[in-house]
Amino acid sequence: MTGIWTRCNNCRRILYKQDITDNFFICPECNFHFRLSAIDRLNMLFDLGQYELIDQDIFPEDPLVFKDTKSYAVRLKENIKKTGLSDAVLNAVGTMDGIRVIMSAMEFAFMGGSMGSVVGEKITRAIERALEENIPAVVISSSGGARMQEGILSLMQLMKTSSAIANLDKAGIPYISVLTDPTTGGVTASFAMLGDINIAEPNSLIGFAGPRVIEQTIKEKLPKGFQRSEFLLHHGMLDDVVERKNLRSYIIRVLRLFLNKPRTE
Repeated sequence: MTGIWTRCNNCRRILYKQDITDNFFICPECNFHFRLSAIDRLNMLFDLGQYELIDQDIFPEDPLVFKDTKSYAVRLKENIKKTGLSDAVLNAVGTMDGIRVIMSAMEFAFMGGSMGSVVGEKITRAIERALEENIPAVVISSSGGARMQEGILSLMQLMKTSSAIANLDKAGIPYISVLTDPTTGGVTASFAMLGDINIAEPNSLIGFAGPRVIEQTIKEKLPKGFQRSEFLLHHGMLDDVVERKNLRSYIIRVLRLFLNKPRTE
């Protein structure tokens, strides 16, 4: 959203940008949830928007020397310049209502939030640090899936992240997964759906293959709302759908239930 005015992607109304910003980046007319940057996510969820970024020294490479209409190396440079990030996820440590938490927030603006080896490594490091420090882990997913420019190296991250989460589960340390629009492909097929609690923002697209691909494959029309968070909740694939303005308090309540900690005054 640039300038003073913007248009809602859902109801198409012209809106004053500040009204959306003041409303957690939600359309005040139709409740449409605009996509948020990874930084905005961290600022919104941590106490007083304060946290420490970690694992900032990992950068993507181009081991396959991949090229489509552009080389992968060029695409990386363009996305690094556009977002100011080294890849499509940020790891941070901070507190939520006084509870120390490690959080990973994905950045869709960086190559569609695709998961390459750096994203998989950073998610894994976050989970491993949660295990080492015995603190809860929260992952905010927003992704188009595995990064094709890294081939099998990208697909390996599904097993890598899932294995780390299995170790966290064995230790009895809480892992909360938040799925936002969109969460698809290899991310859905790995860490995004492995939370002790899996929650999503309203009307988020969540799935493996896209609905058009599925329709073309099975030669049938899909049900209304297919692959949206409310549909998944109705069919038992999610634990809850939570509006963004309630997300922080919801996660804190879940953490206190898991950790058996009383509310701070």
